Amino acid sequence: MAVCVAVIAKENYPLYIRSSPTENELKFHYMVHTSLDVVDEKISAMGKALVDQRELYLGLLYPTEDHKSPCEKRMFPNQLCRYGYVTNSKVKFVMVVDSSNTALRDNEIRSMFRKLHSSYTDVMCNPFYNPGDRIQSRAFDSMVTSMMVQVC
Repeated sequence: MAVCVAVIAKENYPLYIRSSPTENELKFHYMVHTSLDVVDEKISAMGKALVDQRELYLGLLYPTEDHKSPCEKRMFPNQLCRYGYVTNSKVKFVMVVDSSNTALRDNEIRSMFRKLHSSYTDVMCNPFYNPGDRIQSRAFDSMVTSMMVQVC
C-alpha cells in the first residue's frame, strides 16, 4: 500500500501531498521532490514516444531502504519504492509504496494510479476549483486515504 501520495503541478509545485506516518512528513516531501528529477528524465527520454503511445505510467522510479517503520519494536528498515505517473497536461503523480510487507505487482500500482487520475479528473471538473490551487476536496482526500497503508 501507499505510504505517500503526491500530485505535482506542471510547474513542479505541490497541489496535494499526503503521507501516512505523519511524523516523517518532511522526509516524504523531500522524497517526492527528489523523485521529480527522475520523472523529468523519464519524460524527456520517452520524448515523442510518450505522446504517440499515450502511456502515462512511468513505472518504478527508484527504490530506497532507509525508512524505518515506527510500529516495529526493533525498527527494521523497510524498502520504499517510488513510482511515477504523468497526465497529458503534464501534472505528475508520485507514489511512495512500502514494498516490504507485500509484493505489489505492477498491475496493482497501475490501477492505483488510474484510480488517482480518475479522482483528480473529478476535482478538475468541479466548477468551484481554480486550476493551480491546492486540492482540498474531501472526496479526493478520502480516496487517497483508502489507498494509504494504515500505520499501527
